[in-house]
Amino acid sequence: MQTRRIGDVQVSAIGLGGMPMSIEDRPDERRSIATIHAALEAGVTLIDTADAYHLYANEVGHNEALIARALATYDGDTSEVLIATKGGHVRPGDGRWTLDGSPAHLKEACDASLKRLGVEAIGLYQFHRPDPKVPYGESVGAIRDLLDAGKIRMAGISNADPGQIRQAADILGGRLVSVQNQFSPAFRSSEPELELCTELGIAFLPWSPFGGSSNAGRLGSRFGAFGDVAKAHGVSPQQVCLAWMLAKSPVVIPIPGSSRPETIRDSVGAADLSLSAEEFAALDAA
Repeated sequence: MQTRRIGDVQVSAIGLGGMPMSIEDRPDERRSIATIHAALEAGVTLIDTADAYHLYANEVGHNEALIARALATYDGDTSEVLIATKGGHVRPGDGRWTLDGSPAHLKEACDASLKRLGVEAIGLYQFHRPDPKVPYGESVGAIRDLLDAGKIRMAGISNADPGQIRQAADILGGRLVSVQNQFSPAFRSSEPELELCTELGIAFLPWSPFGGSSNAGRLGSRFGAFGDVAKAHGVSPQQVCLAWMLAKSPVVIPIPGSSRPETIRDSVGAADLSLSAEEFAALDAA
């Protein structure tokens, strides 16, 4: 597995997004555990989660706890695995996603995530999404406080625009290590954020890299170049999509969501897929 850098940590070039294992239409726990184990066996050392990845109000942190159990039951070495979690989103249990970016909530959420993950310090803690009711600087200031207190080892932000990225980098005193934004062939509006992360040397983690479950199976038909390149290499359009993202910048680390062992195994193959300049240009223009 090729590696890329988040802060001072080397991680697999392809990560695993845990959300599909804990929200609507989630599989049974046995299959989820098998998926996480398959990712680890394939060399994945970055797993992304959040306390908001759950269904019901009484199971906050479902995905964090699931990942902790999967790591505890894995036969191999997990000492190099970086768990990245997030705080600032809230799910009241009725299907909605709401926001709470208040410093008090973020600090309480971090403490709860620490307990669920069973660690002394969270490897990467990310402010999940800006809350319009709370000044952005106050929310990021809480992340800075957690960093200074040693409760988190690295700090990141998610769903941020270029101005917020620069503001967060300043508030964190140059210690911002990652930005997690939506990015896919169908959703490319985060190109400016990707370019800024490349300029600043900050990891860019595309979430929903296939455009969501409704688009994942139609990549090859909706965006013809992805299907053409996939056929030429004898791989899936999804694998081509991730290889395209990796080729865009050395700071990109895709985190495809998965809830099946076979899909994360397929995604990992993108790290070894080399695209020609002509193929990359065709994909970029698709």
